[in-house]
Amino acid sequence: MDPSIPQNLDEYSASATTITFNSPIPLLRGPIPAGPRDDPSSGSYLLAFKDPQSWATAFSSCKAKILAQCEEGARIGCAISASKKCKPPWWHNLIGWKPMDLKERERCEDRELEGCLVAAEEKCIGFAKERCMRPFLDARIAMGEREIRKKVVRKLVCLASMPGESTWRDVIGLDQLGKCELGITNYTGSELLSSSSQFECLFK
Repeated sequence: MDPSIPQNLDEYSASATTITFNSPIPLLRGPIPAGPRDDPSSGSYLLAFKDPQSWATAFSSCKAKILAQCEEGARIGCAISASKKCKPPWWHNLIGWKPMDLKERERCEDRELEGCLVAAEEKCIGFAKERCMRPFLDARIAMGEREIRKKVVRKLVCLASMPGESTWRDVIGLDQLGKCELGITNYTGSELLSSSSQFECLFK
């Protein structure tokens, strides 16, 4: 047999030599050109959500994950607390008290656990909202083409109706257009909430 030919050809098959990787996690935000209102020291591009819906979905996901982690920790803490509260004091045996019935102790622990979890749930909801609110209110959302066109029209109408002695030539000058910030490419989550009530329920 020719020694140059591998003995176990199955070890060199496509299935044996192919390495599979997990699918990449889609990006929550993508790079967009910075607008005139953005800090120039941060560069020519910034990260922004592609639309309000993706921003709202990410906020809901953030809040749900933090809430789940908080409630999981609360369940453990509440179980330990309920066990300690319903456990008979150590000195009961010393003075000859009758041991607590296991059924009675189980009912006690159920009551204590339920009350603790109700209180913890309210605190966890507030904690999750607080942790997600600030970064998402400051987060950038890319402005769509339709929104940009509407903004341009509104600004031009505003410029055309400006009072004063400026002539139409002055009104449509580049310096005036620059002052109207027609190059805006994004807005913040807080600006979205102030202009639309559609997503207010996320922060309740």
